[in-house]
Amino acid sequence: MDLLLQVWGGSFYLANKILLAVALSRTDKNKRLFRLLGWWIYILGVPAWVIVLASKQNWIAASIEAGGVPSMLLGLYSVYKQSQAAPKKLIRLAKSVTYAAIIFGIGYSIYTNGGINSLTQLLEIGTVVGFLLGSYLLALNQLTGWLFFALMNGSMATLMLIQDKPILSIQQLCSLCFVVYGFIVATKMKNRS
Repeated sequence: MDLLLQVWGGSFYLANKILLAVALSRTDKNKRLFRLLGWWIYILGVPAWVIVLASKQNWIAASIEAGGVPSMLLGLYSVYKQSQAAPKKLIRLAKSVTYAAIIFGIGYSIYTNGGINSLTQLLEIGTVVGFLLGSYLLALNQLTGWLFFALMNGSMATLMLIQDKPILSIQQLCSLCFVVYGFIVATKMKNRS
């Protein structure tokens, strides 16, 4: 079961990074399709990641994965509606759930571990900051979201490596390559504007 969850979560998250990065370099009507698929496939990978992280008592990272779904939906909405701004209620919901997930995850981790006293907790915090801010900023089409995703991928790759989840560690490193690619393409496109 563990191997199945690693393959499921890892392949869906890697596909997300590939689709979002490839979408940046597209100029045709398929750009929107790649972005829509990228957001959807990420959401479909969330259950596997939550199960893997919770099974290792990575409460911070597990709560953030689950709590990031509204930001993913915000990204989907932004791509689907194209030029229309997202409703303020949806933006507020994404922010509220994000902050609540951070507070819950860190609070529960501190409670169960008697404080922040391990490398895994620090890596989870790096993952949290990168994931939530990266998702939120990319959903709003802000370039800095890619940098936060790089922090997330590096932190999670290290966490999965030290917790004997090699498939997920490799997937995170592959995702990091696509995040760097996405950042470079997005920077070039912004400089041309």
